[in-house]
Amino acid sequence: MAFLADVLSRVKPSATIAVAQKARELTAAGRDVIGLGAGEPDFDTPDNIKEAAYRAIRDGKTKYTPISGIPELRQAVADKFKRENGLDYTAAQTIISTGGKQVLFNAFMATLNEGDEVIIPAPYWVSYPEMVAINRGEPVFVDTKIEDNFKLRPEVLEAAITPKTKWLIFNSPSNPSGAAYTREELKALTDVLMRHPHVWILTDDMYEHLCYGDFVFTTPAQVEPGLYERTLTMNGVSKAYAMTGWRIGYAAGPLELIKAMDKIQGQQTSGACSIAQWAALEALNGTQDFIPVRRQAFEERRDLVVSMLNQATGIHCPTPEGAFYVYPSCAGTIGKKAPSGNVIRNDEDFVTELLEAEGVAVVQGSAFGLGPNFRISYATSNEALEEACGRIQKFCAELR
Repeated sequence: MAFLADVLSRVKPSATIAVAQKARELTAAGRDVIGLGAGEPDFDTPDNIKEAAYRAIRDGKTKYTPISGIPELRQAVADKFKRENGLDYTAAQTIISTGGKQVLFNAFMATLNEGDEVIIPAPYWVSYPEMVAINRGEPVFVDTKIEDNFKLRPEVLEAAITPKTKWLIFNSPSNPSGAAYTREELKALTDVLMRHPHVWILTDDMYEHLCYGDFVFTTPAQVEPGLYERTLTMNGVSKAYAMTGWRIGYAAGPLELIKAMDKIQGQQTSGACSIAQWAALEALNGTQDFIPVRRQAFEERRDLVVSMLNQATGIHCPTPEGAFYVYPSCAGTIGKKAPSGNVIRNDEDFVTELLEAEGVAVVQGSAFGLGPNFRISYATSNEALEEACGRIQKFCAELR
């Protein structure tokens, strides 16, 4: 349609949202479908956070807020970065946005010129390249390997950097792979970045509180203070606090960048929802007692899913360090014939045939830039996961 902007031709719809919608449609049509596509905790928002929202409504805190967020929440974000990450930011160096997506979008809009390159390790969250493309940048994909647990190697990062590189997007623990970088692994990458002072780092720490076993989370500017002046550290309340629908993301970084993002947000949405901001304040400042309890539940689910998937013929599933996803390879099923009679040629065929035959909805790895794999979100009940993984085992056993 000639009326529409040319830039739309560079942007694809979200595959994860498409899978969730397909699962909903099949369920509405009477199919027995287990949806493992959505990246959303099944836990409810904790009561103390909900109470803070009720209180905000009762107290009339329902007016417009400052563009970059209410002062109390911005200070709480600065305090959080100091308390948990050892990073010193003033409240003025923080911004509150309508979800982490808006933080990322504003940062790219504020910094990217036509032809600027953004390095994106694959597999990647589906929205990263689309946000770069819509803001006139060029996504530069660098593949990771399953034998490295999908972690970017320093020599691969070094080779990808050019004079046009503007940003590296760094996501740990990762969506979709669950990979999380140790301090030593992160230091090897930050050493590379220190040799290239024109490259900025956008670190997506959304799954910070979902690391398992004795894994200790660290973030780039914490590991290498020399990167502080060119790092935007992004986080939010959606995953750890089960507040996906509240739509609050936040970030901290150099003052000049935050001011530029504020300028864009002021002409875009202005301040985020006032009630959600007061709820987020309670999330950051209130009790954190439920986080280790829920983390333990997620870790048990991870172990269940990894164990059962590795018992499925043709599937290989590494054990991720964090988030609530696994990213198994289905390479062993390629070339085989599904119960429908169709031959599985790639991971997209695999997830299509799995949904059709067994009613299990997962997302193809090609949507995340690396296959043949698929992503499972284990943010659902143990019963649903056990049933779904049993169906996957059955499906794989019936391939010929």
